[in-house]
Amino acid sequence: MVKLVPRGHTACAAAYLTPKITEYLAGFTKGFDDGLMTNVRLDFMKSDGGLTPVNDFGGHQAILSGPAGGVVGYAKTSYRPVLDEDGNALNKPIPIIGFDMGGTSTDVSRYDGTFEHVFETTTAGVSIQAPQLDIHTVAAGGGSRLFLQNGLFVVGPESSKAHPGPVCYRKNGYLAVTDANVVLGRVIPEHFPNIFGPNEDESLDLEGARTAFRTLAEKNDDVKGTVEEIAFGFIQVANEAMCRPIRNLTQMRGFDITKHALACFGGAGPQHACAMARSLGITKVYVHRYGGILSAYGLSMADAVVEEQEPAKEIYAIAKVGVGFDEDQDPSAKTREARLEQLAVKARSTLVKQGYSEESIIIEKYLNMRYQGTDNAIMIKERKTTDAKLPYAKTFIEQYHREFGFELAGRDILIDDFRVRAFVPGPILPPQHSMPLLGSPVPSGSTRAYFENGWESVSTYNFEDLKPGHKIDGPAIVFQSISTIVLEIDCTALVTADGDLDITVERKKYEEDTKTDHEIKVDPVLLSIYAHRFMGIAEQMGRTLARTAISVNIKERLDFSCALFTSDGGLVANAPHIPVHLGAMQSAVRFQVEYWNSEGRDGIREGDVFVSNHPQLAGGSHLPDITVITPVFHQGKILFYVASRGHHSDIGGITPGSMPPHSTNLEEEGARIVAFKLVKDGRFQEDGITDILVNQKFGGTRNLKDNLSDLRAQVAANNSGIRLLQSLVSENGLENVQAYMHFIQKNAEMAVRQMLKSFAATQGARASAIDYLDDGTPIKLTIDIDPDTGNACFDFEGTGPQVLGNLNAPPAVTYSAVIYSLRSLVGQDIPLNQGCLAPIEFKIPRFSLLNPSDDLGVVGGNVLTSQRVVDVVLKAFKACAASQGCMNNLTFGDDRFGYYETIAGGAGAGPTWEGRSGVHTHCTNTRITDPEILERRYPVLLRRFGLRAGSGGAGMHKGGNGVIREIEPLRPLVMSILSERRTLCPYGLEGGEPGKTGRNLLIKEGGIALNIGAKRSGIIKVGERLVIETPGGGGYGVGA
Repeated sequence: MVKLVPRGHTACAAAYLTPKITEYLAGFTKGFDDGLMTNVRLDFMKSDGGLTPVNDFGGHQAILSGPAGGVVGYAKTSYRPVLDEDGNALNKPIPIIGFDMGGTSTDVSRYDGTFEHVFETTTAGVSIQAPQLDIHTVAAGGGSRLFLQNGLFVVGPESSKAHPGPVCYRKNGYLAVTDANVVLGRVIPEHFPNIFGPNEDESLDLEGARTAFRTLAEKNDDVKGTVEEIAFGFIQVANEAMCRPIRNLTQMRGFDITKHALACFGGAGPQHACAMARSLGITKVYVHRYGGILSAYGLSMADAVVEEQEPAKEIYAIAKVGVGFDEDQDPSAKTREARLEQLAVKARSTLVKQGYSEESIIIEKYLNMRYQGTDNAIMIKERKTTDAKLPYAKTFIEQYHREFGFELAGRDILIDDFRVRAFVPGPILPPQHSMPLLGSPVPSGSTRAYFENGWESVSTYNFEDLKPGHKIDGPAIVFQSISTIVLEIDCTALVTADGDLDITVERKKYEEDTKTDHEIKVDPVLLSIYAHRFMGIAEQMGRTLARTAISVNIKERLDFSCALFTSDGGLVANAPHIPVHLGAMQSAVRFQVEYWNSEGRDGIREGDVFVSNHPQLAGGSHLPDITVITPVFHQGKILFYVASRGHHSDIGGITPGSMPPHSTNLEEEGARIVAFKLVKDGRFQEDGITDILVNQKFGGTRNLKDNLSDLRAQVAANNSGIRLLQSLVSENGLENVQAYMHFIQKNAEMAVRQMLKSFAATQGARASAIDYLDDGTPIKLTIDIDPDTGNACFDFEGTGPQVLGNLNAPPAVTYSAVIYSLRSLVGQDIPLNQGCLAPIEFKIPRFSLLNPSDDLGVVGGNVLTSQRVVDVVLKAFKACAASQGCMNNLTFGDDRFGYYETIAGGAGAGPTWEGRSGVHTHCTNTRITDPEILERRYPVLLRRFGLRAGSGGAGMHKGGNGVIREIEPLRPLVMSILSERRTLCPYGLEGGEPGKTGRNLLIKEGGIALNIGAKRSGIIKVGERLVIETPGGGGYGVGA
């Protein structure tokens, strides 16, 4: 499949893992008779849910093989109709969410009659390009460690692991989720074997777990409550952490989460499933009789699978002018079926050689399809239809619309890959049968367990004593030999004909509270849960934007941010997207609120959506970053705002890509939008925004179609945030949601204040630093901290005057750089919101580099000066050496298109770490375009892209290396480079050496190199090449 980088990662992963697996298999088969490998079929589960012979099992296929077995297990056992006595179906199977909770992590997935595959995933930072079941993992399991940090309950991602394990394992372990379940009476030591302690002959340690919770509470004065209340709080937070990926898996893709059932398995899953289902609005939970080992059970029922795939570059359907496709033309018809059949023959032959009969083999044919000009391909299965005209097109359009919310009229449909999946079905269970109810079974005993109302006396049952038709009312605990099932209050379990548990969960009903906002007291548990929910909403907005956008900038490079705001425009949650957007978006929202509510304006009405990008007047960062803001109404009143900011690849100006190196005023950088209603009374104002983007003094946008599509995607992202916020309000009440928005801001403020007070106590109440741009302009900062309150004044007096160029940075950029720096200095995971800046007073001289007049150029201030502001802040706090201090902005294009990218460099080293090489640092967090996507969509060749050896500064800890990127145009193009650190080196700290400066070279025909300087724009001819060498990071400490 297309994309060089994931294929390279996959090859490396396979090269590393396959020998390890081969070594394991050698040991595994060594103890068997010699005839095992010839007379007995030995199959292994792959990440795609299929079985393959041992000799075809590669490392890259094994990464999710364990969870894949669980997916097969619940899919084949839970997704079945129930028949009455006459064999008539009583119900239609409903979609299933798989919830597999183990010791260190939780895996979630979805099944609706077919296995959902993905073809590129990232695991532990490594991209794997191979068919895998769509499984999402979160670091929250029974062994996840528990912390109290800055008044928040935190679960994971650190794990206590199997050794030493949780405290209750009696091996001097760490407080973990399992300890909470033990303390709450949900895991009962008497029902576990005596295999714990140093000699593995003791029971679970209840008192040890209680003591650990008590000690944790004593160390945190701001957390009150009993041991049980604290333990229950951690369980609630853990449940919310595991609900988050389930919401992403369903709501993000347009599925109604409440119309699913939850199939839980894994050793710890049944202890949490009922509570999670209630939180998600799910009313059905399935617990299989072998739930503790469902992955192994699923392996026994899996299909034998062979996949064959090959790349393609063909047109499937030709778009008509307007809407639809020309059904009389089928450009790929001659080769499509022939190529698919060739793959089918190959796959079928492989299965026959494995010993399967040809009659048992089922063939599924797929086309990997996308719209022209986009990179989001969708794997489309062959549709069994009598309509011979373009049989795959209808399915593609339907699925694209469901996934992304719109169709792309006027674009051809392309084929990227041909794929065939051949399989021999594994065992298929018959439909379930209804059975007469037997009433409640006789309990095996009773115990005490803790729920939301406190301690409850609950009946206990042994699973093997239960018979089909038995009904158990919660609260209750059911003991399996390999798991413990907790039935929450208002849950009822029915034993099915197969001996599984079918649990009905009564939905939580919110009851309006008569308390007013000031009467609501902050609860650390709810604070932690709301922190997850707010951030989850911002993240889902980001995923919606990435899915629905068109441009490479947003969809491929992920150059965007999404956030939630209070009714006064205060930042509540900003997903971890682009740091330079952090403080600036709040300024943009507050400007729009003030602007539209001022005298003589239209006001803010339901159905309005605002758009702006002006850096100096409207809280923007630079003109290509366009912000779309939507008010959230409730009963005619504005409750919140949601906003998304995306970098548009071109909005006009003097150079393609709208990042001119030598602009001196804002007009030259593109279209300026102070305030405009992008949507008015619910209608997208296409004519109005087109006029703004096209009619500009120095030329309008070169990518209007992409601009409009991306703006619509930003509106869609905001709408997804609105729906999720409204759902949160309906679940918890408006007063609670608004109160916790303010509480979460106060929590971030408290964390920053504490960091500042700690610094003042150890390093002194005053800190200062200075750094210089390549032209000699100083950026000077003096920080004065009140050691008692944690207030601080960030005074930029002494910073150089505004420049006749574009390195000027509006104040919002400085706010973003500071909020990012403070968040990094706190050193713990805290909410990212306006509270981080509450203790800070800014003094930024007017008409300085960091507070320019509203007509000067600023495009470089957002991408270059912002990096240097971060360097200065971190230098003042003596945190680390300088990173590359630049984003190395490259744009190229002509009158037909514009392309923009930022290029990685070296990170600065610190007191305990080496600087990372070849990474984006600080204010940017984008992903560079894959080489094959770059070359497929644009008329260029990527000649070289690799690390720049020796560019990082030496020291006790070395700075990271920069990179070398070499690009050659295939037709004459205007190429522009906007960069810094080409004259002054990134500084080292505490005796560390500086990193090397960067360098930009034009390689002329004949191989003659020409240094073009830090900022240059011009036409590069065919046969010439642009070489960009990015700076390294500074070293830290005196080297040996």
